[in-house]
Amino acid sequence: MAPDFVMVRLLTVQIVLSLCLLLLRDVAASFNLYLRPHEVNRLLGLNAELRYVNNGTVNDYALGFVVMVPDHISELHFTWQSLRHSPIPYSITFTVSNPEALSVPQLNISRTGTIPTKEEVFRLVLQCTGKVNAEVEVFMNFNITMVPPSSNITHLVLKRKKICLKDDGSNGTLMIADAMVATGSSFYIGVGCACAIIVLMAIAAVTMYMKTMKARRTDVIHYGGSSPALSATTQGHTFLRPDTPNNASSVGSYASFKRLTPITTTTSVQVNETKPMDISEQIAEIRIERSKILLQEKLQEGTFGQIYHAVIRDEDVIASHGLHAFVKTVTDQASTIQVSLLTAEGMMMLGSNHKCILPLIGLCTDDPHHPMLVYPYMNQGNLKKFLHKCLIATEGHCHALMTRDLVAMALQIIQAIAFLHKKKLIHRDIATRNCVVDDWLQVKLTDNALSRDLFPSDYHCLGDNENRPIKWLAIESLLKKEFSWASDVWAFGVTMWELMTLGQQPYVEIDPFEMHLYLRDGYRLDQPKNCPDDLFEVMACCWSTVPEDRPSVSHLMGCLQEFHAALGRFI
Repeated sequence: MAPDFVMVRLLTVQIVLSLCLLLLRDVAASFNLYLRPHEVNRLLGLNAELRYVNNGTVNDYALGFVVMVPDHISELHFTWQSLRHSPIPYSITFTVSNPEALSVPQLNISRTGTIPTKEEVFRLVLQCTGKVNAEVEVFMNFNITMVPPSSNITHLVLKRKKICLKDDGSNGTLMIADAMVATGSSFYIGVGCACAIIVLMAIAAVTMYMKTMKARRTDVIHYGGSSPALSATTQGHTFLRPDTPNNASSVGSYASFKRLTPITTTTSVQVNETKPMDISEQIAEIRIERSKILLQEKLQEGTFGQIYHAVIRDEDVIASHGLHAFVKTVTDQASTIQVSLLTAEGMMMLGSNHKCILPLIGLCTDDPHHPMLVYPYMNQGNLKKFLHKCLIATEGHCHALMTRDLVAMALQIIQAIAFLHKKKLIHRDIATRNCVVDDWLQVKLTDNALSRDLFPSDYHCLGDNENRPIKWLAIESLLKKEFSWASDVWAFGVTMWELMTLGQQPYVEIDPFEMHLYLRDGYRLDQPKNCPDDLFEVMACCWSTVPEDRPSVSHLMGCLQEFHAALGRFI
C-alpha cells in the first residue's frame, strides 16, 4: 500500500504543477495581435510579420512605428486571437488629426466585444474625403480588459499616417460585418472529488502568484503612447527587411560591428529559404545610438538628402580607429513623405548578404525626423561619380579603366541582380548611380534611397506625380508600370552602356515625355566608342520590346564571364 500511496501523492503533485503552469500560461499568454506577411508586404514591401502583441507580450518597438499608408491604399488588415479559455473583452476607439481630409475610420467588426479564440482577420477602412491634400495621423486605441485573476486594463495605441489627396475619395461601398463575439471555453477536469480538490489547490497557487506579481505593476498599462495629443513630434521607428537565416553582413571589416555575425563571402547565388520574421526583431539587431555615429566630411548633398563619410564608434573601439561607413540622412527641409521614402527604400535590400551588394548595417532613429542609415564604406564612393572622374581626370589622377575592368564591373552588378532575383526581389532602379566602388574596382549594388534627390537629372515626372528613372525603364515599365526580372535586365543593359561611356547620360537628346514613342518605334542607344561588337550585342539583347525575348540573368552572367576571360587572354 505504501508504494501506491506514494505514487498517488506524486501524481497529485504532478497534476497540481501542470494545472498551475497551464493557468499561469493562460494568464500570461492572453492574446496575439499582428500583421501577416502579405499585409506587411503590401504596405512596406517586406516579407515579414509585424507583431504588436505576441503571446501576451507587448512589443514596444512595433507600437512605436508610425506606418505610412499611401493614398492608393484604403483598407488595412489586422490578425488577432485570444489564447485564453475565458473571454477577453476589448473596445476600440480612434483619434483622427484632420477630419476634413479623412472620414471616420470604419471597422468590419464591432467596436466593443471579445477577442476571438480562433485566429481571425479584421479590416480597417481609412476613407479620404477628397477635399484636401493632407497627411492625416490616425491613432487606433485598444482597451483590453483582463478577467480575473488578472483585472488589468491594457491600452494599446497603433499609429498610422494616411496620405490623402484632393479628389481622391473612393467610390467603393463599405460593408460592415456583424460584431464578432468570441465564445469562451472551460477547463475539463477529471472525474471525482479528488480532482476537484486538486483544481482548487491549483487556483489557490495561481492566486498567490498573481498577488505577488500585482505588487510589481499598475492596474492600467499603457503601450504605444497617448493618442489625444497628436503631437507633430510623435516618435517613430523605421521598418526593416528581415535578415536571411543565419546570415548578417558579409563585408569583411564590419564583421565586428555590434550584433552582426560574420560570414564567408562567396560568389554563389544560392539562397536559404527566407521565413517571415518579425520586423521589430530585425530593427533591434541593427539599431545604433546617435552617440556612436561620428559624421566626417559630406560626400553628396541634394535638396534635402545628404550622404556622409562617418566613423562608427563601438564600445571598445577608439573613435579615430572606428569603423568607416557611409551615412544617408536628411536635412530639416525634408518632408514627412521624403523621410519615409528614405527609410522605405533604404531597407529594400536588408538581409541580401552577398559580396556584390552593399548591405544596410545600422539604423539610428533617435531623431525620427532625421533618421540615419549606415552602410559599409567604399573609398571611391558612388560609381557614376567615379566614372565621371575617370573620364575627365588627367593621367595619373584616377584609374585608367580598360574594357576588361568595365566588363568586370558589369559582371559584379549582374551577380548582385542574380542574387536578388533568387530572393524574388526586383530592384527596379539598376544604374551606376545606385552602385559604389573601391580602389580595387570592387563594385556593390545599393538601394536607391536618396537617388532622386542626389541625381535629379536621372529622374523625371511625366505628370503622374511620380519621379521615375525614365531613360532606364523598360518599355512595359514606362507604359504600364510593370516590373519583373526582364525589366531589371533592360535597366542592366542601360547600366552596361553607362559603364562603357564612363557615366554619360543615356538618350540625352530625347525628351522624357517622348521616350515611349522613341522606344515603341524601335530606337535604342547607339554602340559606344571602343565598345566591342560582341559586348554591344549582349547589351542590345537586353532591350528587346518583348520581355520574354530578353536574355535571362544567368545567360548574361555566362556571357560576361566568357567575355571577361577572353579579354584576359589578350592582355
